[in-house]
Amino acid sequence: CRQAGLVKLPSKGVLDDHKDNFAIVFAAMGVNMETARFFKQDFEENGSMENVCLFLNLANDPTIERIITPRLALTTAEYLAYQCEKHVLIILTDMSSYAEALREVSAAREEVPGRRGFPGYMYTDLATIYERAGRVEGRQGSITQIPILTMPNDDITHPIPDLTGYITEGQIYVERQLHNRQIYPPINVLPSLSRLMKSAIGEGMTRKDHSDVSNQLYACYAIAKDLQAMKAVV
Repeated sequence: CRQAGLVKLPSKGVLDDHKDNFAIVFAAMGVNMETARFFKQDFEENGSMENVCLFLNLANDPTIERIITPRLALTTAEYLAYQCEKHVLIILTDMSSYAEALREVSAAREEVPGRRGFPGYMYTDLATIYERAGRVEGRQGSITQIPILTMPNDDITHPIPDLTGYITEGQIYVERQLHNRQIYPPINVLPSLSRLMKSAIGEGMTRKDHSDVSNQLYACYAIAKDLQAMKAVV
């Protein structure tokens, strides 16, 4: 919000005439009242509420509403981006709750289950959500999507994070152990990745040696983690 110029600072108000013309669409699925209140209050306190569209599906709301919530949010984002020509950031949380709702509906319809009881078409279903982002030729607006999910038992091989990793163009892996050690942000860099990084780094964008330095740091960190794991065994 701050980078988009949506936050009311002491010296200036909300930048309605910001050259990039940002908007935020926030969709929460299966959250409790406290979490919903937190997000709404946070948007209000940082002064960005006028530029935010909220879709809140609470934990006690009907399951079928959880299925349509991300699609309603995406349709709104597409209107803002391609009709109003805004640059839209859409945040979807928690996609794990969405997938659980999808499994519940599939079971009620007596469909043949796939891995861990999730429907076999979950990959296709998630793709219809994750792939609704980007730009349209001839339009000034764009959609940037940040889906958030929790990994059951911190298992990255669980169907929800596993399929999400196949579809999306990158992921930021937030680790519970780093959070417990009060390391902020608690990002585990090894499983985190970006398939589009090469198009946004280098001379004229960041620095000429960005890729080389990044690869060296990544390799050194990986070697250190291997030594740490070996030390635990020995």
